[in-house]
Amino acid sequence: MRITSLLSVLGLIASAVAQLPETPRFDLTQPSYDLFRSKKLGGVTVQQSFTFDNVNRRLFVAQRRDGSDTKAGDLTISQLDFSGNLLGSMDLLGCGHGVNIAAQAVGDATYLWTETDTASSGYGQRLWRFEFVDGLTLDSAKDTDIERILPVADADRCTCTIDPVSNNLVVRYQRDSKQNIAVFDLDEATAGNFSTPLADFLIPDLNDLSNVFQGYTAYGNYIYFLLGESYDASSGVLNSQVVSLDLNTGKIAQGPVMTRAGSTLEFREPEGMAIYKTVAGEVRLFLGFASGKAGDRRCNLFYKNALVF
Repeated sequence: MRITSLLSVLGLIASAVAQLPETPRFDLTQPSYDLFRSKKLGGVTVQQSFTFDNVNRRLFVAQRRDGSDTKAGDLTISQLDFSGNLLGSMDLLGCGHGVNIAAQAVGDATYLWTETDTASSGYGQRLWRFEFVDGLTLDSAKDTDIERILPVADADRCTCTIDPVSNNLVVRYQRDSKQNIAVFDLDEATAGNFSTPLADFLIPDLNDLSNVFQGYTAYGNYIYFLLGESYDASSGVLNSQVVSLDLNTGKIAQGPVMTRAGSTLEFREPEGMAIYKTVAGEVRLFLGFASGKAGDRRCNLFYKNALVF
């Protein structure tokens, strides 16, 4: 997954509204632990992102649809159990790259927030929200009854994640070729109200080694980014990193820090981040990695759980 480098985002922080309660942050220097390794998805391509329905205890993984052109914006969303067993999948046509997806519980159902209306670049220009239904195919060109969502005016590219603990929708959007972050109350966003962001700022230069952005997630007043390349792209050099920013200031809190999670995996491309809170109340920062050979890529998930108070 390659998208506009964070190193190309220049300039000062545009704005940041300090409205988010202070919370602990993950210590990115602490070890990562396995959830599972080398699990099959609904397709055989590289995973792009993943998300948890924290209420119904479900896991979803996005990847490019098998046989689709890289710029067509066709995706497969797989549902896995927490042991990595495939439970079902659905396809999205003409929707985007799958940079980030988000899951929202609505009773016993799970609604997904994803990109849609792919541009010639292969990235989605809008968001949409729909119920996950195993075996269903949604086509952005035909399913026009599903509302298109533009959280920030004049944005020409956007993705999102949900902080399931703080109940916030966090949007990464592009405007004038620059990447920004905006935070909204999830209930307000679901109702279509994006008029009062809790934070809105330009992402600063993160000084990463790999120059490739691979996903993000948020917990409380911190947002986390995953950076890095596959071993194929880096000539076998491990360059995957994680970094945290304070959403109330827009400034780097920690990192970038090298992560060795899954370092022995074949291919090993960092792909996706998510937050999950266990039944016992432990909050976990998840990191995703693709592995395996071309034509048989596998899903791998790891997590960090050490918090700094």
